[in-house]
Amino acid sequence: MSENEKDFEGKAKQFAKETSDEAKKTANEFSDGVKDALNQDNKKILAGILAIVVGALGIHKFILGYNKEGIIMLAVSIVLGAFTCGAGAGLMGIVGLIEGIIYLTKSDEEFYNTYQVGKKPWF
Repeated sequence: MSENEKDFEGKAKQFAKETSDEAKKTANEFSDGVKDALNQDNKKILAGILAIVVGALGIHKFILGYNKEGIIMLAVSIVLGAFTCGAGAGLMGIVGLIEGIIYLTKSDEEFYNTYQVGKKPWF
């Protein structure tokens, strides 16, 4: 192996090690950020997005700890939706959309105080 090849190989290995270390550091930072986001007391973003995307299923209610209201939304969507060719699910979808917009337009403090501390289950 020539001196140039050895030099190139050494530089390539060093670059690979530095890149690997940087990737691990970035992955750890991302992982820590996700853990912090999931362990947050304020669930505004998660509840708001779920309400907009799959609001008819009431998943956002379960996230906020409103199990009774979540079951109501899910039951209305499934049972009433079956008897009305989806109108029940559409109605609950609209409710979810409205709630999602309300959740996301409130400040973090206002959302936390209203829906998590004050336990206001609807709108």
